Amino acid sequence: MSGLPAAPDQIVPDQIVHVVDDDDALRDSLAWMLEANGYRVAVHESAESFLQASNPDMTGCIVLDVRMPGMSGLELFEELGRRRCNLPVVFITGHGDVPMAVSALKKGAVDFIEKPFGERDMLRLIEQCLQLERENRDKRLQEADTVRRLEHLTQREREVLDLIIVGKLNKQIADVLGISIKTVEVHRARVMEKMGAHSLAELVQHVVLVEPGSAPR
Repeated sequence: MSGLPAAPDQIVPDQIVHVVDDDDALRDSLAWMLEANGYRVAVHESAESFLQASNPDMTGCIVLDVRMPGMSGLELFEELGRRRCNLPVVFITGHGDVPMAVSALKKGAVDFIEKPFGERDMLRLIEQCLQLERENRDKRLQEADTVRRLEHLTQREREVLDLIIVGKLNKQIADVLGISIKTVEVHRARVMEKMGAHSLAELVQHVVLVEPGSAPR
């Protein structure tokens, strides 16, 4: 990263920055600042109101105050973990809240920023979160595509694939399965085509991503 906020043409339209803070003034000033820099923003006055508005298809990130009446920011963060929410979180903290924010980092939060904070520092954290969310989303889509492709392999193609993944050569695969090397080559070509892989390394990478136990030892 260059250390600068994202240019408007780098911002993905469907990503929303969710600001969760009970301080009306801070919430509104953050929303104004983010919108002025081209981001889409949704504001929530409490953890409870965010949960009511949340859904599994939400994209973007969350800017979350540590201390709020009712459900705290940390309690919301833990609840989102239980709900398998994938949105990156950056915490807003007062000086006395730093130990709690550090604890949240250990549980998967991206970072925290202390009040009062500068516009550039906040924008840098926001872009870091949104970039992470885009990468995570792409990874999940790739995993889903790999699973779908694996389901379309025949039993024999799957057997060949499993032996390829553990590093067996065509002759070894032929011996294990009791088929000819030519037949192995045909199955291997079909596996590569169905999996959308252009190289052996790409094939192994995709499969191991969704089936870690298949990696060669």
